[in-house]
This record gives sequence, C-alpha cells and structure tokens, in this order.
Amino acid sequence: MLRRSLLCLSALALCLDAPAGAQSLPVPARSVAQTPPRLLVVISVDQLSADLFNRYRPSFTGGLRRIAGGTVFARGYQAHSATETCPGHSTILTGANPARTGIVGNNWFELAKRPDRAVYCAEDIAAAPEAGARYAPSAGHLLLPTLGERLKAANPRSRSVAVAGKDRATLMMGGKKIDQAWWWDASARRFVGRGSPAPAPVGAAVNANLAAALARPREPLPLSPRCAALSRPVRAGEVTVGTGRFARAAGDVQGFQRSPELDGATLALAAGLVQQLELGRAPGGAPDLLAIGLSATDYVGHAYGSGGGEMCLQMESLDRDLGEFLGFLDGLRVPDAVALTADHGAHDVPERSGPHTERANPGLTAEAIGKQVGAALGLTGPVLRGEGGFGDVYVDLGVPAARRAAVIAYAATRFRAHRQVEAVFLADDLARQPLPTGAPDRWTLAQRVRAAFHQPRNGQLIVVPKATVSPVATPRPGYVATHGTPWDPDRMVPIAFYGPGIARADRVEAASTVDILPTLAAMLRVNAPAPDGRCLDVARGLCRGR
Repeated sequence: MLRRSLLCLSALALCLDAPAGAQSLPVPARSVAQTPPRLLVVISVDQLSADLFNRYRPSFTGGLRRIAGGTVFARGYQAHSATETCPGHSTILTGANPARTGIVGNNWFELAKRPDRAVYCAEDIAAAPEAGARYAPSAGHLLLPTLGERLKAANPRSRSVAVAGKDRATLMMGGKKIDQAWWWDASARRFVGRGSPAPAPVGAAVNANLAAALARPREPLPLSPRCAALSRPVRAGEVTVGTGRFARAAGDVQGFQRSPELDGATLALAAGLVQQLELGRAPGGAPDLLAIGLSATDYVGHAYGSGGGEMCLQMESLDRDLGEFLGFLDGLRVPDAVALTADHGAHDVPERSGPHTERANPGLTAEAIGKQVGAALGLTGPVLRGEGGFGDVYVDLGVPAARRAAVIAYAATRFRAHRQVEAVFLADDLARQPLPTGAPDRWTLAQRVRAAFHQPRNGQLIVVPKATVSPVATPRPGYVATHGTPWDPDRMVPIAFYGPGIARADRVEAASTVDILPTLAAMLRVNAPAPDGRCLDVARGLCRGR
C-alpha cells in the first residue's frame, strides 16, 4: 500500500527494523511529575488549525486519536498577528512571542543591509550559500534559545534533534545548537542534513529510497466515504480544486511535496534518527528532544484549500502515519511524552467559504499606494516597499529623511480609506505599547499586532485586512488559499500533550503556544524561563512551584 511505502523509506526506520509487535507493546505506567521522560517528542503540524483538528477529531483512528486521548486544549492560540510558518515555529520551544524571538514573518526587509530584496527568516545574509542554493540556512535571526539548547546546557549528554518538511520549521524549533538538523529541500529533491560531528547516515538511506519512490508515478488515493462527500469541484480563478487525489507523474517533486507523501517521508526519517542515534537512551539517563515539523498540511492547504477532498485525504493519512510512528516509539519501550501543536491555522478558499468572503484587490499593494503617495507629495522614485498590500510596509531608503513622516502619515490615510483594510498601525505607536499578557482570546487587535512587533525588523506601517478578505489576490496552481492574518481562523491551533501520567482531559480555557515550553521544561525538570508563557498543569503536581 502507498501508506506503508512512505513509512518504509528508511532501512533503519519503521518497517524493517521496528521491534516485532511494536504497536501493541505497552509502556510502563508512571507519572511525568515523578519521573521525567527520557524522550520528548514535539510535533508541529503546519497549518493544522483548531477548526481542522476539531472538525476531523471524531473520525481519527490512529495517531491523532491517541494524542487526543491526552490533555487537549482545543482552543489553543498562536496569539500574535504574524500567523506564518517561521514566527509560529519560533514560539513553540522558546516560550516567547515574535516580539521577543525577533521572527516577525517568513520574510521582512532590512533595507540598510539588503536594499534589493527581502530577508528570509531562516537565512544567514552574511554567508555565501552553497553551490546551487539560494541562501545559507541559519537560525541566526532567532533571538532566544530553544528548549533543546537549554536542555543541552543543563546536561551535555542530552541530544536535540529536529527534522521537518521545511528548513524554517527545523531551525526555529531546534535553534542554533542542534545535534542533528534535517529538512526537505525540493530543489535538491532530498532531505538535507547537518550534524555534529556529521549528518546521521540514516539520511542517506532515506534519500536513496525516496529517489526510487519519486522515480515512480503515483496512483490516485482511494476516497473514503467522508472524503468522497467532500470531493466537489470548486473554481478559484483559473484553478479548479476540491477533487484532487494526489496522483502524480514520475519525477513530479511538487506533486510529492503537496501530498501526504511528504509527511510520511519526514516521519520515516525521524524514526530512523531515533533508532540510529538511540534517542531516549543517552548515558546517565539524560533526556533527549526530538522536534518534528510535518509540512504537508500547509502545502495541501495552499494548493487546494482546507475544505475539500484533498484536505480530507491529508487528515486521514496524517492520522494513520502518526499512528504508525507512535507505534514504533512504543516498541522501543523508552519512557516518552508527546506534544502536538501547529504554527498557525488558515482560511479556506473564498469561493468555497461563501459570499461573505472575498479575495484581496490586486491593486492594493505597497507599491501601488506608494505611487499615490509619491504623486501627492511630489516625490520621485520608489516610496513604499512590501510584499503585497497587507502586513509590513516600509518607507524606501530613497525617501528624504525630512519627508518620511509625511509619507507615513499620508500612506496610513490611503490604506485606511480602502474598503478591505481593517486597521493600520504605526511602528512608533506600537513601540510605546506594553507587551500583552493574559488570556490570548481576549486580546485586542492592537495587542495581537504588538505581540508580533520587533521594531528593527518591522515596517513603519502594519496593514491589517478585514476578516472577510483572503490575502491571495490572484489564485494560481499551488497557491489558492493562505493565512497570515490576526483573525482567529489563522490564530487558533490545537495544543495537546500525551504520555504516561498526562491526564485525559479536554480543557476549555484558552492556551497559547508559548505555554508549551514551560510545560515541557517542567516535565524535564529543566530551568527554561518562558518570557510569555506559563506552565499548563497537564499532570498532577507538574506545575507546583512554577
């Protein structure tokens, strides 16, 4: 079966070397408050919104059902406004919002350092990329240490390993000091690894089997009754979505990436790393951390939206694949604990959401508004810079210093006059506001934006769309839906903890992803300050004294 082939990509992973009866072997009962886990697994499912998790939860039968049998905060939040992959992952294992991590977006501008193009959140702008690469991957922009770094500082025998479908997920969860860092590189058609002292050999085994799998065509996935009911064509611009079943031709890397295959390969590599590095079995009982970023849900959501048959197939496959992965861990008989969350949620395509939603006006861009500002103020040359019309807008360095205040004021007026704009925030005003605290479901719009504001990297204006507007102005193949707004569909994500001693409970109160680090640090008995988070009492006595 297709699913089994995905999880058999590594000769050291699930299918060939997992202990006999792995899925049925029990783990000895214990309390995490009494005995710290030897292996802590943190899983981020890219674009797994709270809505998506809650909608499919009754039909889960595999790994997601197991994890949902622990403590679940169905009303979890990426509390800030910058609901993108890089900022979201930066919060999970630092205990801080982007205002402190410095990761204010997937991209931002630092015009004084690089005037010609944006800075990518996971690149070293001072380093030369390797041959054939567009940039040098790095966690250098991350301003705070991660749990893995704090764990290693407390006990040098502990290992921190991160593997994901995106480099920014790996680097933002792992930080600057990762024993093994792996991510899928579509241009290289393989997983790229870094390690100390060298990348683990299991990566070569996974990549060899992955190359063979990519060389073969893939048949359409069969539709379950639930997915068949959702498999209806929807026209989004020139693209039709809703009925895809992930068939692809041999060698179609994009088809592989936008399908459940990517998560299966990522989990196969994660399993191989667990086995080869003997994670959870460090000398002296030192705990190890494995961070896994599962990126296929995001690629599927962008390519097809979250409401059709494609996302249904992705959810079913993710549930099954996680079930096999957790069964593999069971067979190792290592005391472990699992945390699951997401970096952000998402909106579905407006064409399926109903008449109350619409796409952004293609003419609403920083450059277009900048031309209006320049004409009104008698300025020549570029005036404003940005990526689209929403989010950060920067005043071009060519604008004279004496005219910058007038440009900002007039630009704010022009943006606010547009019917698709909810609000415009000025950097100087945000800088004077205190960082928000308290329950994230009660934060004002200004507080959400402030939690993602780090002045050296944000623009002079931050433009917020109305909740009914999708930032994707013109759908194209592979990109028909998105996220990135401060509204709840993008902010709300599941937060779940699973393992021996963790209570079986559905918690109704709001929690934030910045609460994950102090909760896991309490499990590991590691001193890891969380600037914005609090310990969640998912096990009896866990947060006592914290």
